[in-house]
Amino acid sequence: MKPEILLIEPMMPEVEQALDAAYVVHRYNEMLILTDIAPRIRGIVTGGGTGVPSHIMTALPNLEIISINGIGTDAVDLVQASRRGISVTTTQNVLTDDVADLAMAFILAATRDLLPGDSFVRNGQWGTGFLPLAHKVTGKKLGIFGMGKVGQAISRRAHGFNMPVSYFSRTNLELPDIPFIPSLTALAKQSDILVVAASGGPQSRHLVNRDVMEALGPDGLLVNISRGSVVDEQTMVSLLQDGKLGKAALDVFENEPSIPAALYGMNNVVLQPHRASATVETRRQMGQLVTANLAAHFCGAPLLTPVI
Repeated sequence: MKPEILLIEPMMPEVEQALDAAYVVHRYNEMLILTDIAPRIRGIVTGGGTGVPSHIMTALPNLEIISINGIGTDAVDLVQASRRGISVTTTQNVLTDDVADLAMAFILAATRDLLPGDSFVRNGQWGTGFLPLAHKVTGKKLGIFGMGKVGQAISRRAHGFNMPVSYFSRTNLELPDIPFIPSLTALAKQSDILVVAASGGPQSRHLVNRDVMEALGPDGLLVNISRGSVVDEQTMVSLLQDGKLGKAALDVFENEPSIPAALYGMNNVVLQPHRASATVETRRQMGQLVTANLAAHFCGAPLLTPVI
């Protein structure tokens, strides 16, 4: 008989078709875990942002594997998973280029005022109105918070724009030609642009706080392509409103999909709906890795990208 799995977050149609062919797939709803189906669920497929709420994991007594369509594990109770012997996999190494590309797109869009310029043309103001000058990207000082694979990929792209790059991370990686700054506030103070590429979770919650954002200053740009929890969102909104933080470009938020209403009317922010990896090519690769990890587990082979 086919193993039964729970699909919490929808995936590309072709990936769901592959899952349906190999498994009995139950699409998640809150009532499902209260039925007699729950003990039959052996695997979960979910997204990095959605994860698996602890009460769902607890309600599935025979859960064996959680295959995450993403790289974040902060929305999964890894302590419970480890205690119960539940394997957890991610799609690491697949998203890196897309996330780094979006970070650079954010830098270009915000610094060169691409969205105000687009609105200026669409609203028929060209030739009659006035659009303030934007700012140059080449040569801007870039600070990166979190120097994992994504942070390093952003750094490589930034060097193509002759941007001096420095970083703050949990450890000094001793990277050639990229200075390590031992204080996040000090990194922000010396940077024109601060990109947040750190992992989410309790250990990084609100590390980008008032001090950091005020150090970045009224001419600074804050870019977040990691997790909304890393930035103190309410403080960020207040500083943007008061002109103490220049601009922000955000793909992630603290309470997705809800975002502070004040952001909607700000011309100094660029917003995206948590879609750094949302390309056909990457989502296809991610889906293939999700299914490959499930297949490996259920046939007793080594997992391709295990977390635990």
